[in-house]
Amino acid sequence: MGDYTVMKIGIVVFPGSNCDRDTYESLTQQLGAQAIYLWHKNHDLQDCEAIILPGGFSYGDYLRCGAIAHLAPIMQEVISFAKKGGPVLGICNGFQILTESQLLPGVLLPNAELKFICDQIWVRIENDQTPFTKQIKQGSTLKMPIAHRDGNYFIQAEELKRIEGEGQVVFRYCNQEGQSSEKDNPNGSLNQIAGVCNIKRNVVGLMPHPERACEKLLGSDEGKQLFESLLG
Repeated sequence: MGDYTVMKIGIVVFPGSNCDRDTYESLTQQLGAQAIYLWHKNHDLQDCEAIILPGGFSYGDYLRCGAIAHLAPIMQEVISFAKKGGPVLGICNGFQILTESQLLPGVLLPNAELKFICDQIWVRIENDQTPFTKQIKQGSTLKMPIAHRDGNYFIQAEELKRIEGEGQVVFRYCNQEGQSSEKDNPNGSLNQIAGVCNIKRNVVGLMPHPERACEKLLGSDEGKQLFESLLG
């Protein structure tokens, strides 16, 4: 465990969030970081230097995943924070909220087989120039769990070509050796995309759960590297 008490990280809590506690425990217990909860109705980020939108089912996923959460009062502050260059990470439902907020390109559709998927998968690091991947070598593979029904990343063809060309794809589903193909794609995402970033690289979203991969007891501790990159 390192001494990561310098940076203060805010974890946004919505009604229906269920990974906020996992994220808090991973940051504080496994990395020794400073983290606080931020309630969805508040307008104050409490001087946090990084924001995490955790996984879960905000507002019961009514309308569609993230559609109501992106209208929460706290999101006005998160959007402003992100536009000023502040680091923001969206995990699973948090990724969905970031696309709904138009902080990230694309949308998350129902999985190709229209089923909830809970499994261990591998992703390849495609961009090591974000706050959450800067200490992970490009091309490295990480083992992390997924747990979602709407993780099928979609974007129009021209935009897909653009984000691929501009390096906005950060994580791609692959096998343990780092090879990426349709058979390694759990949900039907275009180009096996598991996570993307914005143009400025400060906002990142991904469907896998790094906070559930911070202890070997849970099957992998490789998700910890995302948080170590942020805190390092």
